[in-house]
Amino acid sequence: MPATPAPAPAKKALTALDHRIELAVGHSIDQLWQHRDRDLLDEPRSRLVDAHRTLVQAEHGVTFYRVQLQRLASGEFAVDQALFSRINRTVATLEEAAATRDEREQQVVAALEPIEAAVRSSGTGPAAELPASDHAALLAVAQGAKLREHLLTQRLSVVTASGTRLAYSQFQRLEAAGLVVRDDAHPLHAGQPVTLTDDGRALLASPRLPRPPAASPERRPGAWPASSARRR
Repeated sequence: MPATPAPAPAKKALTALDHRIELAVGHSIDQLWQHRDRDLLDEPRSRLVDAHRTLVQAEHGVTFYRVQLQRLASGEFAVDQALFSRINRTVATLEEAAATRDEREQQVVAALEPIEAAVRSSGTGPAAELPASDHAALLAVAQGAKLREHLLTQRLSVVTASGTRLAYSQFQRLEAAGLVVRDDAHPLHAGQPVTLTDDGRALLASPRLPRPPAASPERRPGAWPASSARRR
């Protein structure tokens, strides 16, 4: 008996608020959903994603009944009283689905507006000043990490689930900044779990603006090679 193929993952319907959300959080909708699934978001952004997911479900409902109504009016069915009854029921259901969609859209707006206000008040956001190496370290820690002491050298380092090692000095800097915390209830030789704090999650989820390219050094007069020198 042939194996039943696995169902394809449901596609996220586009909503009228997707572009506005992406501008506010600095991530695509796909990235935002992935960060929520990996528990990388702070509480406001988590609420936003949860509200957006319910909105997407409502959009699916609107699309389903709209397609059903189009099929009923396509000429596939005989025009009789039964068809009129089906069309009336579908229109009523479509109206209910649209009302649910509008209600959930307002819930998304309510979750989005505080984030937009925070972005406006903070300018470019704190993540713009976070060095790339520290940003990568926070991403690695978010996947799971432990602070360990080497049995022979007694050197401390953070080992992440991906196999990346963070220097103890970098960990101390992130810990002092309140971005990560360790569980010192465990012995160092067994590994002390390291996790992101709420501030660390918020920083990781905030937009990162691309750095402007470095300006070319100004050439001093008479420096070699001169750009205007002609080849002989």
